Amino acid sequence: MAEQRVLHVSDPAERENLATFLTRAVRLDQAAVVRLRRRGERYLSAWVATGFEALAVRTVVAELGVDDVTVAADLVLAGLTTSSPIDLGYSMDSAWRGALPPADGFAHIDDVPARTLVDLAEQGARLAKEHGSGHGPPASLLDQTVLTVSGADTQVQVPMRVVFALTAMDFIPYSGEKVDPCRIPPAEIVRVRASRTWLRLDARYGSVARRLGGGIPLLPR
Repeated sequence: MAEQRVLHVSDPAERENLATFLTRAVRLDQAAVVRLRRRGERYLSAWVATGFEALAVRTVVAELGVDDVTVAADLVLAGLTTSSPIDLGYSMDSAWRGALPPADGFAHIDDVPARTLVDLAEQGARLAKEHGSGHGPPASLLDQTVLTVSGADTQVQVPMRVVFALTAMDFIPYSGEKVDPCRIPPAEIVRVRASRTWLRLDARYGSVARRLGGGIPLLPR
């Protein structure tokens, strides 16, 4: 086993958390890769692309043998079925071309009712069904500003694609088999944060981030 590329998630609850996250990522893209990044001594952040030009992340308690590595999401998902350390094998770092948002430097803008975001996603899904094509929703719909959030002397615009990314990853808790805004507790909120260059929405089960003013910047080769 290559010690430098080993992931160990010893807590069953944390394994379930990460497995749920990766299951949703693979549902969006069967060939999804996950970027694993160590945070301090105890934590690991798992990043995936959502297909909406926004990134999704979940942080769990885990041990990672390297600081930062990209591997196939289904490989990690299969390894999480047991408590044994997961041999991550060969890295797929070249498959991840985008920059990650900074760990710090985000200001809290305001909190938005989770119900509002789910309702916006449902409205967007109906419009996408009417005006979309075999290639998915039109870019004009995805780039449309559906929410403007103000606070901390800052105003940020939230595009539909970020709302779609948040709901596609099921980061907002709900009861029942179908996502229904009425089944979401009124007190459930999504926190809107922003830095000079990134927008981030933090929900109960994870976060999504998108670079302000455009897609995820590419790193130079």
